[in-house]
Amino acid sequence: MSAARLQRAKWRSRRGMRELDVLLNRFIDMHYSDFDEAERDNFDLLLVESDVDLYAWFTGRSVPDSAVLSQLVNRIIQCDN
Repeated sequence: MSAARLQRAKWRSRRGMRELDVLLNRFIDMHYSDFDEAERDNFDLLLVESDVDLYAWFTGRSVPDSAVLSQLVNRIIQCDN
């Protein structure tokens, strides 16, 4: 993993909502270095989504249409518990 990609993920995880900042950055700190290239690509896809959608997904109010993003969201939620 390149240090630049890790830094880019951390920067892009800085959101407009403090709750998302904490959740995403904690997940990056705990798991991002263990990701393979495909998992990092999926995480990048997640970070393109709006804060409103991310918050709804992480609070269980809705689920992503994409199975890949749904699995990643569940993984992030489990990490936070």
